[in-house]
Amino acid sequence: MLFAYSNVANRLETLPLNADLAQAIWVDLYKPQPEQTARTVALGLDLPTLADMEEIELSNRLYRENGADYLTIVLPGLSETKTPISGPVCFILTPERLITVRHHAPRPFETYPQRAEKVGPGCSDPRRLFLSLVEEIIGRLADLLEGSGKALDMIMHRVIHDADNGDLSTSLREVSRESDLISRVRLSLLTIERAVSYFGQTVEESALRGVIKGLMRDIRALEVHGDFLTNRIAMASDLTLGMISVEQNKTVKIVSVVAVIFLPPTVIASAYGMNFTNMPELEWSLGYPMALGLMVASAVGTYLFFKWKRWL
Repeated sequence: MLFAYSNVANRLETLPLNADLAQAIWVDLYKPQPEQTARTVALGLDLPTLADMEEIELSNRLYRENGADYLTIVLPGLSETKTPISGPVCFILTPERLITVRHHAPRPFETYPQRAEKVGPGCSDPRRLFLSLVEEIIGRLADLLEGSGKALDMIMHRVIHDADNGDLSTSLREVSRESDLISRVRLSLLTIERAVSYFGQTVEESALRGVIKGLMRDIRALEVHGDFLTNRIAMASDLTLGMISVEQNKTVKIVSVVAVIFLPPTVIASAYGMNFTNMPELEWSLGYPMALGLMVASAVGTYLFFKWKRWL
């Protein structure tokens, strides 16, 4: 898909599908088809493939070619099946326009066009548009971290106060899910920091330098918040596993106590179950009641001994 936007009164207006891309200040390519790629290449730019964007080498993610800056960052988003994933997004910045190439759906690309004039330095030129879009992305990452923090609060409250074995298993899966989300946000913040730092080296306008410094402060603050949440993830995971162990130990304790209580009656029953000829109680009319009484008395005595020792 291809989305093209022009700047009208410092606002983004969507261009018709077959409009001339030379009129666009921002061209957003989402899983581009060959004809859409060809229209964009006609502007004099080479578009990276998904394999190129997935390269982890810095020289393949941040570089300049034919007067355009190519900045690739990793963002959390959704796949075509609405599965949460992280994928690369390439920002191609030229003096005339911003071109983005992506193969998944990060949320900021849906929310930003309607509020471009309200974010950061606005969208009057490609550089301001890029910084505003980055600010929108950082705001989205902050929302994700805040949501993870609230989810961890709920998980820990449930584990501490009202969890049973089933809830504990569910809580452990939820902790793992939040851990995965936080790790993807941390990776995104790292790649954004590198891209903004690289971009800042070419900026001379003092107003934009101030915006870049503000973005870098926000990124570092979110990285600290991510570290804090990572520690909480470890604590929540240890707490959940500890509570699972406590519940399992309770079950094992009950089984062990029951086994010990029934051990003396089993010994008595085994003794009188032997098939020896000379067993005086075999001919005694009270032998059977006596054996039953001994078994009951031994079980009760063992139980009372456990209660006295406060093992129950």
